[in-house]
Amino acid sequence: MTWRSALPALVTLALIILFAAGLKRGDPGEITSPFLGKPAPALDMADLFAPETRISGTELSGSAYVLNVWGTWCRECYREHETLLQIARQNTVPLIGLNWRDDRARALAYLQQYGDPFARVGSDPNGRNAIDWGVYGAPETFLIDADGVVLHKHIGPITWSIWERDFLSRLQPQPARTAASTAAR
Repeated sequence: MTWRSALPALVTLALIILFAAGLKRGDPGEITSPFLGKPAPALDMADLFAPETRISGTELSGSAYVLNVWGTWCRECYREHETLLQIARQNTVPLIGLNWRDDRARALAYLQQYGDPFARVGSDPNGRNAIDWGVYGAPETFLIDADGVVLHKHIGPITWSIWERDFLSRLQPQPARTAASTAAR
């Protein structure tokens, strides 16, 4: 057998090995955020209801919050809206809306018609804040802790089971350390 006749078989074998290795790496559709475990990007956006007023990350610091990127043009955002309303009724953590690349009048009408789950809603018509947060599409939802660190990012619509598994579980208070457990370290 010559190299020329063996080459296609070797290339095919190499591709199979690479494909198999890629399958072992987890969910191929999962896109992680480079901000996980790091300080949240700055927020500076006009309030959707009062455009002369700004919403900034500094005013949100000191308590955990959830940032939800949405738009009226986003079909999946309609799908998750009832879940966002349920989350808001639980009053566990404030939901901050980032209305992305949308018409202000349409966004206001949407919230009036379907309900407003947000403690604050910012307008990002040119997408500047979304770019800073590394947003790929809507909906995307981020969990930020009281120290301003991004704990989790979810791409796609939030369901109640996703909320409980990926968000609420990260918000649960950690057990208090006793002097004895701290001294044992």
